Amino acid sequence: MNPTLYQQIHEIIRLIPSGKVATYGQIAEIVGNCTARMVGYAASSIPLDSDIPWQRVINYKGGISLRSSGSAELLQQKLLEAEGVIFDQSGRTDLENYRWDGE
Repeated sequence: MNPTLYQQIHEIIRLIPSGKVATYGQIAEIVGNCTARMVGYAASSIPLDSDIPWQRVINYKGGISLRSSGSAELLQQKLLEAEGVIFDQSGRTDLENYRWDGE
């Protein structure tokens, strides 16, 4: 059986270890034939209480993108901070330190 695009994206997100983040574009590159926007749609389809670590996907600026489901951004930042990811005053993290290398 061929997994759907969302399933492929979700499987990549599952690989991101605690304390690391990946960008939407980074995941799109790994999946192939996919855009950062498609990754965003797939990530936003993950329920907040899922075991898929959706919180580890951020934008290319190192910030948290707004979700259509309300205040999930605050929860996302709190979950990442609990994993040791530090955000600056502008709500961005240092991708040099926290970006997952895909391994």
